[in-house]
Amino acid sequence: MYRRTLLTLAAAGFGTQWAKSQSPQNQGIVFVGSSIFAFWRRLNEHMAPLPVLNRAIAGTVTQDMLDGFNEFVPRYRPRIVVYYCGSNDVSSGERAAAIVERTQRFVQILHEKLPNSFFYYTAIQKAPEKRARWSVVDAVNREMERFLRQTANAGFIDLNPVLFDAQGKPRDELFLPDRLHFRSDSTAYPEFAGVIKPILTKAWESGVGIPKN
Repeated sequence: MYRRTLLTLAAAGFGTQWAKSQSPQNQGIVFVGSSIFAFWRRLNEHMAPLPVLNRAIAGTVTQDMLDGFNEFVPRYRPRIVVYYCGSNDVSSGERAAAIVERTQRFVQILHEKLPNSFFYYTAIQKAPEKRARWSVVDAVNREMERFLRQTANAGFIDLNPVLFDAQGKPRDELFLPDRLHFRSDSTAYPEFAGVIKPILTKAWESGVGIPKN
């Protein structure tokens, strides 16, 4: 209950001036999930002129996304939801099947409550810190990609290619010493934007998320 209360407050925009400064934008694009999105401080700038709102919270796990769904999503009536969560589940030793099950349930709840909203799943990242559990990361991403191919109003985005060089080695220069999060002076987030923004722009301009009469 204590954890859920904290997440509810955070999702509502309490706790930091950065969160408080973001006013709700109805029928826009909402980013939700854990720290990889929460620390994307220049998200609005990188995605402009798309109407984006960052409601990610560092430390979130997939069960939190279910428990806090009503705080994270419906109040904004988003046309598009961009989701990154599961990395902390992997770090805590969760099985791939459990992570997948909860993520799929999030998609189902979203489409039950907001049937027109489009869902983008952003693949769990293969950060060097998680090397010992990359097989779990791969299993989750593979199963989610399969599931989303069979799901209406849903898509899969993989940012992992940004994290590796041409020889397939991790680009260590992108990471903080924890080898999980990204240096503020690195090109990680601008490069992520280079992948995500064209996808979202195409979807937005095509009218996804708008009720069809």
